[in-house]
Amino acid sequence: MREYSSPIRIHSPQQSNITDLLLRHANSAANPALFSKPGSDGTWNDVTASQFAADARAIAKGFIANGIEPGDRIALMAKTRYEWSLVDFAIWFAGCVTVPIYETSSPSQVAWIVSDSGAKAVVVEAAAHEAVVRRAAHQEQLDGLDHVWQFEGGLEQLSEDGRNIEDQELETHRTSNSLDDVATIIYTSGTTGRPKGCELTHGNFVELAENAVATLPEAVYPGASTIMFLPLAHVFARFISVLNVAAGCRTGHTPDVKHLLDDLQSFKPNFILAVPRVFEKVYNSAMLKAEDGGKGKIFHAGVDVAVAYSRAQQEGKVPLVLSLKHMLFDALLYKKLRTAMGGNIRHAVSGGGPLGERLGHFFNGIGVTILEGYGLTETTAPISVNALDRIKIGTVGKPLPGNAVRIAEDGEILAKGVCVMRGYRNRPELQEETFTDGWFHTGDIGELDSDGFLKITGRKKEIIVTASGKNVVPALLEDQIRADALVSQCVVVGEGRPFISALVTLDPEALTGWLSRHQLDAKLSLEELSTHPKVLETVQAVIDKANTSVSKAEAIKSFRIVPADFTEETGHLTPSMKIKRAVVLKDFEAVIEEIYSAPKPKA
Repeated sequence: MREYSSPIRIHSPQQSNITDLLLRHANSAANPALFSKPGSDGTWNDVTASQFAADARAIAKGFIANGIEPGDRIALMAKTRYEWSLVDFAIWFAGCVTVPIYETSSPSQVAWIVSDSGAKAVVVEAAAHEAVVRRAAHQEQLDGLDHVWQFEGGLEQLSEDGRNIEDQELETHRTSNSLDDVATIIYTSGTTGRPKGCELTHGNFVELAENAVATLPEAVYPGASTIMFLPLAHVFARFISVLNVAAGCRTGHTPDVKHLLDDLQSFKPNFILAVPRVFEKVYNSAMLKAEDGGKGKIFHAGVDVAVAYSRAQQEGKVPLVLSLKHMLFDALLYKKLRTAMGGNIRHAVSGGGPLGERLGHFFNGIGVTILEGYGLTETTAPISVNALDRIKIGTVGKPLPGNAVRIAEDGEILAKGVCVMRGYRNRPELQEETFTDGWFHTGDIGELDSDGFLKITGRKKEIIVTASGKNVVPALLEDQIRADALVSQCVVVGEGRPFISALVTLDPEALTGWLSRHQLDAKLSLEELSTHPKVLETVQAVIDKANTSVSKAEAIKSFRIVPADFTEETGHLTPSMKIKRAVVLKDFEAVIEEIYSAPKPKA
C-alpha cells in the first residue's frame, strides 16, 4: 500500500482555541481535577479545572497589564512541573504565543530562540534560568525583550498586576485566536544546524487532541491519570498535556526521572508516556535486579513467556499450556513489575523513536500495553498511533482521524492533515523543500502494510552509503544493540567506508551489578573497561546477535567502546534523547580513523 488516510471524526468550531478545551470542564457541573501538585509529604493535591482556569486567567491579566498584546510571543523556560502548564494556558488566555525553551539551554541557544521568535517576555523557573536569559540578552542585544519573570514571586506579581484588568478585556484577548492562529513556536532540538521554529496552530492541537481522544477511549478518558516526566518543551509531552485537558484526565508532574519510581508509587497513574529509552531502562533495571538477586533464570523464562503470550494474542489464539504458564509468571513476576510502576498502569504511550518489537511484546505480555506512535515536532507529535482495538506491535499504527500518510517512490514518509504545522518561522524558502502538493516530507523512511499500519525503517538523511554503494539504515542495528543492559548508546559508522563499524558506550548505572556478576573489580575505570576482554566479548555477542537481522554487507565488522557516555551534557544528545550523529562523528573522528586504518576485519 502506498497511501492511507483516516477520515476526521470530530470537527471543532472554527472560532475555538485551546483554552476552550479547559473551559469546557471548568464550566461543567463535574468540574474534574485536571492536575495534581506534589505535596511535601509525598501526597498529591488535586487542582480542579475551575481553579486552574482562574489561576491562568489571573496571570494572563498580569501579562495584559504589562503591555503584552494578542499575538505577542512569550518564551517559557523551566523543568517539567505544574507551573509550566499553568503559564502555558495563561499565555493562551492572553491571546499570545508560547515559545518553549529547554531549561538546559545555553545562553547562545536562548538568544537564538528569543531573537528568531521575537519574544517580548520570558517566564523562567528560577534565578539560574533568569541569569542565562539575562546573559543571552546582553550578548546578543535582545532589545525587543521587555520582561523576565520567575515562577517564584513573578507569578504572584503578575496576578497582582492584573487585578484592575476587566474580565471582558481578558475575554477579548482570549477569543482573538481561532483554529488558524499560531498557538506555539517549538524549536526543533536540532541534531544538525540551528533549530528551526515550527509554527503550530490552535487547530493543530485542538483537532488532533479531540480526534485522538475519540480514537483512544480505553486509554485516555475522564478520570484517568498520568504523571508527566518528559520535558514539556518537547512536542510529545506538550501535546499529551493538551490531550489530557481535552479528555478530562488528571496530570501530575515530576521534574526528575531519578525519582520516577517513587512518584509512580505515590501517584499511581493509569497510563504513562515515555520515549523508548525509558522503557528499555525499566526492563533492564528489572532484569539486573533479578540477576543480582540470583533470579535471572526465572526472569528470562518469564520474559520468553510474556513475549510468546503477546504474539499469540496478536495472532488471535493462545494455547492452553502457554496460558497456564502466563498465569504462573503473572503471580511470580508480572504483578511485581506492574506494582513497581504504581500498580494501576495498564497502558503506555511511546514516541520519539522506535520501541522494538520484542520490548513491545514483553510489556504487552505483562499487562502493560504500549501504544507506539509516530510523529515529529512539525506534526504536533502524533501522525499515527496504535489503538487498543487496532494494534500491531512492531508498527506505529494507523494515521489518526484527519490525517493521511503516503510512501514516496524513494520510501520517504509523507504526511498531510490536521497534525501538520503551518510552516517554519522566518523560513519561507523551506516551504518548497518541505512540502509537495500539500504533503509534508518527514525525512523518515517506512512502509504501509495492507491494513494501513505504518512501520518506520529509518531516517532518510542517516542512511549510510558504503564505498561499495550499499545502503545501510543505522537504526536497524543501533536500536537492537542499545537495548542491551550493558550498552548505553550506539552509533553505526560507515559512510564512504569499505565496511560498517560502530561506536559503543557503556551504561554507568548497569556497570556495578555487571562487574559484580562477572567477578571483576568494581573500581575499574571506564577507560580500563573500554578495552577489557570480558567487556569486549559481551559487546561483541550483542553485536553478533544484531548482525543476524541484516545482510552480510550491512553487518557491523568492527567496533570501539568509547570510555565516556553520550549525554546531553557532553553535547552528543538532544534534550529529547536523540543522538547528534554529526557531533559524535566529529568528536570521535580519531577513533573512527583508527578503526579503518587497522587491518581489515574478517568477513
